Amino acid sequence: MAKRRANDSPIGDVLKEIISANKLQPGIDAVSVADAWKNLMGNGVNTYTRNIALKGNTLYVELTSAVLREELSYGKHKIIQMINEELGREVVKEVVLR
Repeated sequence: MAKRRANDSPIGDVLKEIISANKLQPGIDAVSVADAWKNLMGNGVNTYTRNIALKGNTLYVELTSAVLREELSYGKHKIIQMINEELGREVVKEVVLR
């Protein structure tokens, strides 16, 4: 059973404690990065995106178009920057396009 607190705490602080105590941050990051990819890349890229996975600090994106994969490979640094900016912290350090 969880401990009961005697003082009042903001809900944000309580949620951060729960997330860190239960080691939920990696799963939350994976979902957040996938959502950020879909929001930032738009329908054109999402049509050719098959799978998005975050393992550690590396984002793996599986694409069905070789041409699109080549085009996106030139802007990996910008993709990393945009995703991290969307999330508000550095989650992705490398992008691998497959």
